[in-house]
Amino acid sequence: MLMAHPAILRNLVEQYETLRILHAQDGSPQVRQRMDDVAYTLCVSTGTRDVDTALIAARHQLPGARPEDDSLLTA
Repeated sequence: MLMAHPAILRNLVEQYETLRILHAQDGSPQVRQRMDDVAYTLCVSTGTRDVDTALIAARHQLPGARPEDDSLLTA
């Protein structure tokens, strides 16, 4: 499987987290659409099917992640 560059993954994770906050604050259709787009890209980039799994996979692929660290599961 091809793996996305860590800089791309970090950017996608940061975008998704920011958009999730924005969506919680105002819930606009534009923010929701962008959030869905970023979620889709995260899933494709990590070879997963849902955004929660994609976020965990992306974080585990970032430099400094420890495979035995399960604290990411509560994020």
